[in-house]
Amino acid sequence: MTWDPWLVVGFGAQALFSGRMLVQWIVTERKRRSTVPKVFWYLSLGGSLLLLAYAIHRRDPVFILGQAFGSVVYVRNLMLWKDDPPNAQSA
Repeated sequence: MTWDPWLVVGFGAQALFSGRMLVQWIVTERKRRSTVPKVFWYLSLGGSLLLLAYAIHRRDPVFILGQAFGSVVYVRNLMLWKDDPPNAQSA
């Protein structure tokens, strides 16, 4: 296998995107209740956008559609957080 910088982007993006679940689990365990912290949405958006770039590079329409739609959801969730008081849903 030859070294391809796009593979680094793809694996890095997947690690970022998957890391959001680890963060959510840790926060939930600390609070002893199911919680979705704000950082979850930032990791989701960052990972999704990087995966979208990777999918575009690969010219994979299924992958592109899935990541593009998810990004809209993540941006919307961050927009909803913007209106909350600073300590309303801190994590």
